[in-house]
Amino acid sequence: MSREILRKWLLPGVLLGFLLPGAARAQQASGPGDAKGRELLQQMVTALGGDAWLHAKDSVTHGRSAGFYLGAPTEQIVPFWLMHSAAGDRVEFTKKRDIIQIFAGGQGVEITYKGRQYLPQPDVDEALRRRAHSIEEVARVWMNDSTATVFYMGTDMVGRRQADKIRIITAKNDNVTLELDTESHLPLRRVFRWRNATYKDFDEDSEEYDGYQLIQGIQTPFNITRYHNGELVQQRYIENVHYNTGLPASLFDAATVPLPKH
Repeated sequence: MSREILRKWLLPGVLLGFLLPGAARAQQASGPGDAKGRELLQQMVTALGGDAWLHAKDSVTHGRSAGFYLGAPTEQIVPFWLMHSAAGDRVEFTKKRDIIQIFAGGQGVEITYKGRQYLPQPDVDEALRRRAHSIEEVARVWMNDSTATVFYMGTDMVGRRQADKIRIITAKNDNVTLELDTESHLPLRRVFRWRNATYKDFDEDSEEYDGYQLIQGIQTPFNITRYHNGELVQQRYIENVHYNTGLPASLFDAATVPLPKH
């Protein structure tokens, strides 16, 4: 499996970045913007599972990931196991689970039978950026930021579904746009933009969520599609998820994790 495929897989954290463990209850903060947008965000939290979603401590996800290049499939479908907790994220690839990537403490390490090596910092930065703009980070931090501005931007279509569109902008001009199903209030799409340090223009990362299933009281998307600057780069198909499994912190210590067998 090529490093390019692994690079495109890098996590947001949360069901592949979708669940942030230990998130405190999101309280409606007073701040600029409109009340409708904030009300819809609260409805989203409730729809996702309320306390069960906000207070989940960890998750273990098994599925398959397909990469794309220039919008075309790479013909590689990679099995993965994602372990996610407050200590970090650990992903095991291939049927033998013999390629391990650990993201913890602001670093990314890849572990194979050959040893350990740090992942390129741009790839780690990408993973951290996506985690910082995840839906659960919006619920845990952005919604409680009294300086953040919330805009209700009307309705839009995500696939064949009508969605309420809400944009949140921080005092540092950081931004996240969420599009919620008008009936269920579940997230259908998450979008954020940031300035490219090299070219000084803006890049855009978006994820679309579908196939929700109720797992241990938490609405969990089983199909996740990621785009970069409007180009399809990855699809993930979840097979099973378990929450609150009691993952030990040692799983995320790259220095002590045993090397996989060849």
